[in-house]
Amino acid sequence: MADWLEHTVHIDVDTPVEDVWQMWSDLEQMPKWMKWIDSVEVLADDPELSRWKLNTTGLSFSWLSRIVKMVPQQIIAWESVDGLPNRGAIRFYGRKDGSSTVKMSISYALPRILARLMMSNSFVDGVVTSTLQADLDRFRDYAIAQKGAKSVASRE
Repeated sequence: MADWLEHTVHIDVDTPVEDVWQMWSDLEQMPKWMKWIDSVEVLADDPELSRWKLNTTGLSFSWLSRIVKMVPQQIIAWESVDGLPNRGAIRFYGRKDGSSTVKMSISYALPRILARLMMSNSFVDGVVTSTLQADLDRFRDYAIAQKGAKSVASRE
């Protein structure tokens, strides 16, 4: 038996929601800002499926994931169909000032004994949450750099 653990983080990004959406919807770019993700490969024969590889502290996992809901500039939701059991969503909120908020929720299944240990250990929960928040911080920096590069290119 397994228990599901969930982590939710968010960040404000000084970039329009259209641009933020474009970056996230290109799944193969995620290793640029997600520390634990080694690679993402969207399958050519079914673009709703992607193969993910995660590496951290000597642990390596892979899984096949399916997009279960995609609404442009609003949400990308997924669930794994084999490998590491996980599901989640990235939500996008455009703001009147031209910036965006990105909210990421990730759930994963662990064997019940391990899940109970993690739930009782706030340190482990904090490490996972802080790593995901750091991923969003890197994304914010990446998005702002892309916005700057786009601005320079349009002036040339």
